[in-house]
Amino acid sequence: MIQKNCHKKREPVYIPHYGTCVVGIGEATVEEIDEINIYYATQLAMKRAIENLPTQPDHLLVDAMTLPVPIRQTSLTKGDQHSAAIAAASIVAKETRDRFMRKLHERFPVYGFDQHVGYGTKRHLDALDDYGPSSEHRLSFRPVADRVL
Repeated sequence: MIQKNCHKKREPVYIPHYGTCVVGIGEATVEEIDEINIYYATQLAMKRAIENLPTQPDHLLVDAMTLPVPIRQTSLTKGDQHSAAIAAASIVAKETRDRFMRKLHERFPVYGFDQHVGYGTKRHLDALDDYGPSSEHRLSFRPVADRVL
């Protein structure tokens, strides 16, 4: 399990960052992702994360996009490779999503979200074939879209 090993490496970094940094978490729903696409849904989630901060920043470092907010910002391509702040935010985001996926596994155990956290592994694809998508699957994404047409 590649993802599981990544999680084991990220979690020890996640906890200190989450405990000592100011963190705003934002998310987009499955319906929003399907409606506006992953790029704009990512922008929306980042905007919500900014809105969830206890204080508003005066400058943003953003990984490879510009956000529709009235805050000065610097967009860095491959930002997690060039900025410790972006790398830390990436770890927090990925670990937060992995934790969400493990909770989702409690509702939908047949998909194995606790193991592959949503990636298209053989087990996940087999479960999609056997049970169809759950209410949390993004219907616009392959391979889910290929299975619901």
